[in-house]
Amino acid sequence: MIKAKFNSQNDLITGFSLSGHADSGEYGHDIVCAAVSVLSISTINGLTQVAGINPLVDQDVENGGYLAVTIKDADLNNIQVQTLLLCFENGMRDIAKQYDKYIKIQ
Repeated sequence: MIKAKFNSQNDLITGFSLSGHADSGEYGHDIVCAAVSVLSISTINGLTQVAGINPLVDQDVENGGYLAVTIKDADLNNIQVQTLLLCFENGMRDIAKQYDKYIKIQ
């Protein structure tokens, strides 16, 4: 199961973490994993390329199944940053509603 956690402070999203594996299908055919991967990578790309910030990214490159993104305090009030993070959270909640056996939002 993928566990997603959103961090916030004063009504601002300060980051998120993802851990675990969906295991909703064979490797390469896991649609839940694919959806979460696309959303998370697109969000990180948006933060860097659209909002122009450099979030702190931690991941398990060798084993997969772990990604954490933290926004620096100086970037928290950036409207583009908050919009991208809120869109990511909304997308994750939509996936969790449809595939609640494979993903949980804490």
